[in-house]
Amino acid sequence: MARIISDACVSCGSCEGECPVSAISQGDSQYVIEADACIDCGACEGVCPTGAISEA
Repeated sequence: MARIISDACVSCGSCEGECPVSAISQGDSQYVIEADACIDCGACEGVCPTGAISEA
């Protein structure tokens, strides 16, 4: 199951560089995870300073 980014995201970009499959990108108001590309490795969740990333 893919990870999701909540409204707690502050668009710092820490997660984007951690994703090994480039499934994270800047959306209109915050970063978003492309569910079809996400391999659910959790690398992004560990670097999020606000805890905005979780399992869907």
